[in-house]
Amino acid sequence: MGATGLASTRDEYRARLREQPDDQLDAWAMEAMRDISIRRGVLAVLRDLRAASGLDERELGKAFAAGGGPPAVVGRDAGGNLIVPAATLHCFVRGLRGIVPGAREVLVEYLVENYDELVYA
Repeated sequence: MGATGLASTRDEYRARLREQPDDQLDAWAMEAMRDISIRRGVLAVLRDLRAASGLDERELGKAFAAGGGPPAVVGRDAGGNLIVPAATLHCFVRGLRGIVPGAREVLVEYLVENYDELVYA
C-alpha cells in the first residue's frame, strides 16, 4: 500500500486496493484469511466471505472446490455451519476468481470488511 501505511479510512483503503494488480490483491486476501482464522477462527473468515460475496454456503462450497479445495474436507460444525480446514482457506481466492463474476471486487470487499482487524494488527 505504499510508504504512507495502510489507509486512514475504509474508503481510502478500498481505493488503494482497487489500484493493486490481481496477484497482489489475491496474496493479501489469502494472507488475511490465514491471519483472521488464527485470531478469530475459520467461521469468521467464512462469515466475512459470505458478506463480501453475497454467496450462500452451498455456493461458497462450490467456490472452494473450484479453487482446488478438496471436497472431502468440507464439513459442518456442531451448529450446522460450513467449515473447512484453516490451511485450505486460500482455495477460496482462486475459486472465487474462477466462478464468480466480479470476483476482484468481492476480494476487495472482503479485505475492506476486515479493515479494522487489519489496522489493529
